[in-house]
Amino acid sequence: MKDSAPSVIYLADYTPPAYLIDDVHLTFHLHPTQTRVISRIAFRPNPDATDGTFSLHGTELNLVSAKIDGTPVDPTLTDDGLTCDAPDAPFIWEAEVTISPETNTALEGLYMSGGMYCTQCEAEGFRKITYYPDRPDVMAVFTVRIEGDFPVLLSNGNPQASGDGWAEWHDPWPKPAYLFALVAGNLVAHPGSFTTMSGRDVALNIYVRPGPDEDKCAFGMGALQRSMKWDEDVYGREYDLDIFNIVAVDDFNMGAMENKGLNIFNSSCVLASPTTSTDADFERIEAIIAHEYFHNWTGNRITCRDWFQLCLKEGLTVYRDQQFTADMRSAPVKRIDDAITLRAAQFREDAGPLAHPPRPSSFSEINNFYTATVYEKGAEIIGMLHTLAGDAGYKTALDLYFDRHDGDAATIEDFRACFEQAMDNDLTQFTRWWTDPGTPHVTVTEEWNDGTLTLHLSQSIDALGRIDWPARVIPLRYALIGQDGTEMQAEQQLILDDTVKTVVIAGLSARPILSINRGFTAPITLSQTQSDADRALLLAHDSDPFNRWDAGRKLVSDVLCRMVMHETAPDTRYLDAMRVAVRDTDLDPAYRAFLLSFPSQAETAQALHMQGVVPDPDAIHLAHQTLRQALAEHLQDHLAALYAAMTVDGDYSPDAGPAGKRDLGNAVLGLISRLDGGKQAAQQFATADNMTQQISALSALLWNGHETTQLAAFADQWSNDRLVMDKWFGLQVALSAPEDTVATVKALAAHPDFNEKNPNRFRAVFGAFARHAAGFHRADGSGYALLADWLIKLDAINPQTTARVVTAFDSFKRYDAGRQDKMKAALNRIAATPNLSGDTREMVTRILDTA
Repeated sequence: MKDSAPSVIYLADYTPPAYLIDDVHLTFHLHPTQTRVISRIAFRPNPDATDGTFSLHGTELNLVSAKIDGTPVDPTLTDDGLTCDAPDAPFIWEAEVTISPETNTALEGLYMSGGMYCTQCEAEGFRKITYYPDRPDVMAVFTVRIEGDFPVLLSNGNPQASGDGWAEWHDPWPKPAYLFALVAGNLVAHPGSFTTMSGRDVALNIYVRPGPDEDKCAFGMGALQRSMKWDEDVYGREYDLDIFNIVAVDDFNMGAMENKGLNIFNSSCVLASPTTSTDADFERIEAIIAHEYFHNWTGNRITCRDWFQLCLKEGLTVYRDQQFTADMRSAPVKRIDDAITLRAAQFREDAGPLAHPPRPSSFSEINNFYTATVYEKGAEIIGMLHTLAGDAGYKTALDLYFDRHDGDAATIEDFRACFEQAMDNDLTQFTRWWTDPGTPHVTVTEEWNDGTLTLHLSQSIDALGRIDWPARVIPLRYALIGQDGTEMQAEQQLILDDTVKTVVIAGLSARPILSINRGFTAPITLSQTQSDADRALLLAHDSDPFNRWDAGRKLVSDVLCRMVMHETAPDTRYLDAMRVAVRDTDLDPAYRAFLLSFPSQAETAQALHMQGVVPDPDAIHLAHQTLRQALAEHLQDHLAALYAAMTVDGDYSPDAGPAGKRDLGNAVLGLISRLDGGKQAAQQFATADNMTQQISALSALLWNGHETTQLAAFADQWSNDRLVMDKWFGLQVALSAPEDTVATVKALAAHPDFNEKNPNRFRAVFGAFARHAAGFHRADGSGYALLADWLIKLDAINPQTTARVVTAFDSFKRYDAGRQDKMKAALNRIAATPNLSGDTREMVTRILDTA
């Protein structure tokens, strides 16, 4: 690891590769500490290159030998790779290196997880395997031979041949090195199959370790088959190999990886059973499997030219998996869920020192740009294009993109050009969504005059200390709702593409209530002068499911802010509106469960900050608790009947219908537990036959301070299941009282089953700690000091996970001077750590630079 400042890479400096590759042959002789990797690569000069230097990336490699066209060469080696004289004509490069998978705790390149060999090469992990031009725009056909004493030896593509202790694989589709994959170990396959729309039979496998994981693959297999069918039906994309393999790996920095034909998954993102997985787990697994499968076209067949284009492959694929989940489950509920995620993570990112455009103009460590801005905001940008183009235009543009760029390493400009042709429209201004940072803030004011409603709209963007960002193209759907709850004017669409716009609506019989940004058509914050009574009416009657929910969300957010700022009592208009909404049997139970939810305490802090108020985490926590108690008391006459009505009989199913009923039933259980001393939750815990009901009951007990014996019983029951125990660790932190959070984290970090080398377990404890606003932001700074201690320790083991968790400090400027000083002290202590990784140093520096 390096202690110097990392170099900065600029999009403007992009140059084509000096050499292209026609063919790659790799041979792996597996050994825990001395794996031999022999490469034979057919290079040829790139006629479009501006620099003819032959240079290859490589790090933490021991070069044994190198040859060009069979003649030994002596390349110049650096910490980052090598350079060598090479012919100005096609040639064969041969090299042998040794690497040590066993000691590779960073989990990049080839490493070991519980005795199994596996790889993670995105973004720049392949350079830890062998010397290679490790950049997305160098694509080649790979043939791989694996030698090792394991029953299962896997790589990309189709199997070619195998024997005792060896196997050969060939991937006929050119790919960049970041999509390379290898897995070797004692594994068992859960098989399946799929027949494509052209009639080809594809073998499917989910590989797991022998034992209890073997019965947790059926749902994942079904999700894969549903994804393949959906992609054919909706996008016309057919799978293109004879086999598709998934492998579950315990030690994995990400959720999953879309390597061509060999997807490697974090075990938590593919293994599922009713007794060990919640409804939320099932939905998440289905979405992640779909996401990685959809990458076969939007990421693999068409990849990104450089890492600055990451938001193209990821944003488009996230949008596709969101569409898939909406079709498989409830579209309104999915849209609300996506908005909650975006507001909690990406809006926070945009509002702080880590703000960046979906396509940044520079970076030091690309691993630090796997962010909510790239993924979730990238998906919202695709959604806005869909809105602007319409269904037919969107389909035409995507078909153009697939036809025009199959086999290419594409750019945002390539993608945009397809939409410009399909829409016959110049999208230069729209491109600012990709190139500029920040969340647009749209203000709407209304004038009412004798049957005419005039809307005055304006937009502004405050990001990275600058407020003069150019105007964006913002599509907004709106409707007018009457005082009786009916639509006075059906839904319309307007485009806000300047800093100000005026819309005049005449011929109205009475003043309506404006419902705008329906369906969350644009990822903006919205200021709109609306009374609590208007919001309560929209909560009760708005015909747009998203805006109906959002009216309730804004209403409760305002109530919480007033309670914090002015110590007011809970607003009865909100409580009355919730009593009507939760009893509305015409509404999806999952939707009603969302209506009962509150913004997170971090979101309340941001709402106060936007009003110029310095948030007090303790006061926010108290307001949330007080309002929940008031809600429970206000609804108490209806809770028992509603809880009983949400009972699901028969065998467990993770499908949307029964899952929605459990969602609402468990939301109600949380309120009941505030009134009955935890009696109903204890009964549900004792009788639960699935993880959703069991852990929801335990959560209700913990959240309301009633837990006595159930926590220990849960650990006794599930001590041998590492994924369930991740829940046990995380739950205790997330639901701890603020004054107890630091002590709880310390105790769990000292638990014999805590292992900081496992990303899932570390995130279960310290990720939950970072999200516990009142517990982490203790006025004495003990939370900041504790997290800094562990991040310093973890950085030497796993820089990627460290860099992601250090973002807990990114909102420090919201808080009072005392907390700011203590957070800066913790960050400076991390920054002063000898040999700090580039990943972590960049994140800490970006946060501190705004101090």
